[in-house]
Amino acid sequence: MLIRLSLRYLRPYWGAILLVVVLQIVQAAAALSLPTLNADIIDYGVVAGDIGYIWGTGGVMLAITGIQAACAISIAFLGARTSMRVGRDLRRDFVERVQTFGGLEITRFTPPSLITRATNDVQQIQNTLLMTFMIMIQAPAMMVGGVIMAIRQDAVLSWLLVAIIPILALVMTLALVKMAPLFATQQIRIDGINTVMREQLTGARVIRAFVRQDSERARFGEANTQLRDVATRVGMWMALLFPLVQFIVMAAQVGVIWFGGARIDSGGMMVGSLVAFLNYLMQIFISVMMTVMMFMIVPRAEVSSRRVREVLVTEPKITSPAAPVHLPDGVRDLAFEDVTVRYPGAEADVLRRVAFTVPAGSTTAIIGSTGSGKTTLMNLLPRVLDPVSGAVRYGGVDLAATDLEELRARFAMVPQRAFLFSGTIASNLRVARPDATDEELWEALDAAQAEFVRTLDDGLDAPVEQGGKNFSGGQRQRLTIARALVRRADLTVFDDSFSALDYATDARLRAALPGYLGSRSVLIIAQRVATIRRADQIIVIDHGEVVGRGTHTELMGNCETYQEIVLSQLSAEEAA
Repeated sequence: MLIRLSLRYLRPYWGAILLVVVLQIVQAAAALSLPTLNADIIDYGVVAGDIGYIWGTGGVMLAITGIQAACAISIAFLGARTSMRVGRDLRRDFVERVQTFGGLEITRFTPPSLITRATNDVQQIQNTLLMTFMIMIQAPAMMVGGVIMAIRQDAVLSWLLVAIIPILALVMTLALVKMAPLFATQQIRIDGINTVMREQLTGARVIRAFVRQDSERARFGEANTQLRDVATRVGMWMALLFPLVQFIVMAAQVGVIWFGGARIDSGGMMVGSLVAFLNYLMQIFISVMMTVMMFMIVPRAEVSSRRVREVLVTEPKITSPAAPVHLPDGVRDLAFEDVTVRYPGAEADVLRRVAFTVPAGSTTAIIGSTGSGKTTLMNLLPRVLDPVSGAVRYGGVDLAATDLEELRARFAMVPQRAFLFSGTIASNLRVARPDATDEELWEALDAAQAEFVRTLDDGLDAPVEQGGKNFSGGQRQRLTIARALVRRADLTVFDDSFSALDYATDARLRAALPGYLGSRSVLIIAQRVATIRRADQIIVIDHGEVVGRGTHTELMGNCETYQEIVLSQLSAEEAA
């Protein structure tokens, strides 16, 4: 999986990769030549007392060292630049794919897991590529070249190499077999701790309100302990592997010195050759350690690449059709025709055979108890969800047959939970329409009763912190409403968007909407009767079914559910 994903994203950078390969070959060749030259200095310079030979060969070694250093610097630069670009491309495609996801895909992966995959997992792949660029040719070249050069120095001692290499391979294989599943578990534990942390940050007020700090600390402690245990086991294997490999190589060095000393005494080997043989043994050891490092990070990167690719290859269930039908221009009727909705894995329908029409240019309200399916109904409009049966039509065109971007551009949605992006008030409002003028922004703010913006020192350029946390709940709600109004869409949907407003502001806002929106359609979901009683049409939903339809006066006479809702909020005199 890692190789397949890497090859796909490395394709644009083959030139840099080939240059890195060439530089690594040169670097390895330079490193392998130095012990032999050093042996020559000892045998033919120091022993013979030839100062000129020492200076000459030493100069060659210095030049080769310079070439080796230049190659190493170039490899580091090219490797870092290429791996960072691959990471950038991965994150770009990852985010683009996530932006196509609907509610089902987001629920399947969960936001904390998606964040971990986009950051930690991509970072793992990026680091592995960087390490690969640094040693992908150098390590095997030095290992094989070190063995060949050591045999050239003294073939008799080569039996030590034949003995040590299989032992090293066996130790590495056993360690990696144990560590590979731990890396997969470690990433799952990171997901878990991110989930707990995210819930505790977003639900901090609830935790304090119900005095749940101790239980939440215990919950985080459990997730933290699980991650610690897995990380400790990984660290334990790493801590065992390096000393064990080092012990094997050091034991081999002792053997080389022992048997090499005997060969020097017998005249079968020169001192310089023994020194070179030891140097090549160290180069083999270094290349083995580099390979061990690679094999330790590759399993974790393999897990990360599988998790990233899982997102990249996931096709959203809700997509634009191959031959989309264009929506008719202008304000049109919106019709729900026997719509039934069931969430995946659920045993019961959340909406059952819902049927009603929002006439063009009218204000239609939907009211019902909590959990009756009102928000689910609204999610059908931008096709966050699709019905399992029935159809939603705009101007007679089934929304499922339209292009998603065209469809969503025709509607303006004010979500139940106000959300603002970090930036400025102007940048948040222009999310709805980037070409909106300052005058149009002020008009939308005035209609949304967001007069507080005029009192801010920076006005439209006033900063907005992440999530709009530097504004009160009512201010965030009004800014969110203003953002939807800026679009001047054919249909504006308010999903319980007035709940954070006081009654006076709610009344002023509703009074301003007809003048601002003109003949455009409005769909309001609310739980306050006062918010919707003047609507042209009120739809009453209870347990996923339409149980009433009509004006406030009509429903007070023929819909028991509506009567119960009204009388729970208003006095008999106010309800009349």
